Order: sequence, then structure tokens, then C-alpha cells
Amino acid sequence: MIPISLHLERMHSEKIRFPQAKLRLTGPGIDKRECWRRNFVWQSLIYSKLKKDFHMLKAAVFSLNGEEGPHIATLRNAGFELVFKPEGSDLWREDDLIAAMAGCSAVIAGSEPYTRRVVENCPELRIIARSGVGFDAVDLEACNEKRILVTTTPGVNHHAVAEHTISLLMGVARDFPKQDQHVRSGQWIRRAFPRVMGTSLGIVGLGRIGQAVATRARGLGMNVVAYDPFANKEFATEWQIELVSLDDLYSRSDYVSLHSPSTPETVHMINRESLAKMKPGSVLINTARGSLINEIDLVASLKSGHLRGAGLDVYEVEPLPTDSPLLELDNVLLSGHIAGLDIESHNGMFGMCGEIIVALYKGQWPAAECLQNLPGVTDWTW
Repeated sequence: MIPISLHLERMHSEKIRFPQAKLRLTGPGIDKRECWRRNFVWQSLIYSKLKKDFHMLKAAVFSLNGEEGPHIATLRNAGFELVFKPEGSDLWREDDLIAAMAGCSAVIAGSEPYTRRVVENCPELRIIARSGVGFDAVDLEACNEKRILVTTTPGVNHHAVAEHTISLLMGVARDFPKQDQHVRSGQWIRRAFPRVMGTSLGIVGLGRIGQAVATRARGLGMNVVAYDPFANKEFATEWQIELVSLDDLYSRSDYVSLHSPSTPETVHMINRESLAKMKPGSVLINTARGSLINEIDLVASLKSGHLRGAGLDVYEVEPLPTDSPLLELDNVLLSGHIAGLDIESHNGMFGMCGEIIVALYKGQWPAAECLQNLPGVTDWTW
């Protein structure tokens, strides 16, 4: 049951319109009749809101490992009934996701796709709180039309992604998968690999994650070049990072690490042409978005030997299909979109999602860096 105090607090702070004006019941210039009228309006508003919310206040938690974390207490204490992934359902299927979302006004979302059809068939939905920084699985245009907020959790998991990036880089560099398999199969094969220290790392996208990768790479003794039209030049100077064009980065880097968002301009930025510009024997790492890479072209480059290897955490289709040609290659190190999932990031992302949902319900607009749509809106209501 929803605490009455929460409704009263929210009603007092939001008036009729979002986000914050108050309905003044008494004071200078308000006579007794007007005071009675305003009290009647006030009570009617509370009644209508209570009636609506008692029936509709449900939040779905579908992001990976969402059954535990600080968001559970945050949402339940605010009166939300929590809904988790139904057993046997596949949330990557529209019908299953729509069924699981029935009656929910909020969702802590993972990578499952919130397509136009899903959005249009969730009439109670008010906010999609994405646990992470990517939102390419959400149809923003459809959400704008339905006035559904889409938020992310920036500044929480960049260290986790950076550590995973370096792990993939080192794993490919020293051929860890095959070394492990050799020993397990009774083979004692010893061979030398190129040293990582002194090699060049090209970072595509020098935001929070790119910067975190760069500092770790510099600690390994790597030379770092970067491409980012909006790069922080002070950071680049401090860490001795050379800012270069994208073509220069491809041609000069022993390792290329992608940290760009998925936009119409960056989809398939790694393709046959860009791969051909990379150093022979170089390595590609992607912990950003699967849509950045044309996987057919990547497989061809890996098979030909032009690329020595690749470390991938994200894919064009997720989960990675069991018939993907990537699974047939022994010079590729794969993980299942887990780069941002360490314990600290898990708690930080889920905690932020829960706080955003409850604050929004109380009438507090999300911070600009968290909000991904509906810019400048002032008349939004729950």
C-alpha cells in the first residue's frame, strides 16, 4: 500500500502541473469563500491522485541482476510494487516484454528493446530508467510522442568498463583463450608475443570511459592517441595523449578501442574500408556498442589475418546468435555485454535509477545529464 504521506508530500509540491508550483490555500488576499473553494479543489486532487495511484503504481526491474540492490528498498519504501522478469519469458521478444510490463508506470531497463510497438502498448508507462549510459535500444521518438521520460546513469560505471577494456586488450595480446585451452588439453606450447608496453593505443571517443581507459593504458606504458571532436584538451595534455584524425588513429594504432555512442553517424563506422586503414596485425576492442562494427567485415578481416585479433563485449544482435561466425574464430575473445557490471557499478546504477524514479514521482525533474529526451518540457505530469 502507498503511504498517504508520500501522496500528500507530492501533491503539495507539484500542484496540478509538473514540476513544482504550490497551491496556496490561505493567506493575504484570500477570503473565506475562496479558501473553502481551494480546499475543495485540493481534496479533490488528492482523491483523484490516490485513486489512480493505488491501482497503477508498479515498477518493473528488468536490468540484469536487478533482484538485488539499493533500488529495492528505495522503490518499495516509496510505495511501488516491484515486477521482475517472469520465468520463461524472453524480454527481447516484443510480446513477452509487453506482457511483462502490464500495469507498470516505471521500469529499470537493461538492454531489452523498447520499440515503438512496445511503447505504444504500455499505456501506463511514464519513465524508462536505463541502468547504464546507452539508450539505443529505446525508441526515443515513440517515447517523445507518449511523453515517456528516458534516463540513464552517467558517471557510474566508467571504471568498470575501462577495467574490462584493458582485460580484453591484455587477453588478446597474450592469447589467453588459446593458452588456457592448450594447457587443459595437455599441450605445453610456449611462444613469444609482442610486448604491450611501448605499443600504441588508439581511443575512439574520449569521454568518461575513454579517459578512464587512457589513464590505465598510460600506466601500462602505452602511447595513446585519440579521436574525439569534443575532446577535453586539458586532459589530453595532462596525460600526454595526442589528438589525431580518425584515419591517422587507424593507421598508427597497434590497438584500437571503441568508446563512441551509437548514432546514425557511427553505425558501422568499423567496416571494410576502415578496417583496411588499420595497421596489419592490429587488434580491435569494442566495449561500447555492437552497432559500431559491421561484423561481416570484421570476420573477413580476422580470417584474412589483417587483424591479429579482437576483444568484443557487445554485438550487432544480442544475445549473440549461436550461429554467429564470431564463435568459430580462435583469435577473438568474447564476453556477454558485462563490461559495466562490477559490484560497485551495479549498486551505483540501480541506486540512481531508483532515486530518479521516486524523485520524479514526487515532482522533481531529473538532472540534465541523466535525461535523454523531452528537453525543455515544463508541463509533464505523472
